[in-house]
Amino acid sequence: MAKQSVIKALVLAQCGSRRAMASAIKAGRVALNGTIVDGYTQPMDTACDNLTLDGNAVSAPMQGEYLYIMLNKPVGVLCATQDARGRRTVMDLLPPHLRRFSLHLVGRLDMDSCGLIIITNDGDLTYSVTHPRFEKEKEYAVTLNTPITPAHKAKIEQGLLLSDGPTSTAVVRIDPKQPSICYVTLHEGRKRQIRRMFATMGYRVVELRRTREGLLLLDGLPEGQSRLLTEQEVAGLRAV
Repeated sequence: MAKQSVIKALVLAQCGSRRAMASAIKAGRVALNGTIVDGYTQPMDTACDNLTLDGNAVSAPMQGEYLYIMLNKPVGVLCATQDARGRRTVMDLLPPHLRRFSLHLVGRLDMDSCGLIIITNDGDLTYSVTHPRFEKEKEYAVTLNTPITPAHKAKIEQGLLLSDGPTSTAVVRIDPKQPSICYVTLHEGRKRQIRRMFATMGYRVVELRRTREGLLLLDGLPEGQSRLLTEQEVAGLRAV
């Protein structure tokens, strides 16, 4: 059992200073297994107890450990850890106690796109997901201004010539109920690649949502919300 005091767990999880966390406990903002904590030195088992601050789970790792987050990015939010122009970034969507870690994004989406973003402080995982040699699949739900023709679908699947070179082969599935929506699976991720591919054939992308990276699915995570990945999900991202 990993026993320690509630206040120490809060500080180690980088929720704030000891003084700030003492004030939070005094104000009734901290709960352990659903019960308001009434003492600074109240013990807890970090392996199984549920600690919350202002209703948010204190599930961040202890210092020196890694953090793996999945976020459903909305349109209009910048994929960056900070912005000199004061625009809203994906970091602004994370619970405050997670923003104190030295996090970075595993790949990006442009401001007009939405969907799955991975955020971590593990450089090795980032390398295994983003380096072209591993050819990790990424799937996108693409809504077009008009249904794609079979000939154009075949061209995208075979690869197109863009201004920065030819694209790799892809897989395109058309939604049988909504033919203006198709699902595109890529093994690469150039800047605005999907929008540029469809633009070369005269299509306009109305909505672009990333729904999958490797085996990791967006699956039901509300827009603008985030969650920590499970050990199994992290292992799946690492797998070659």
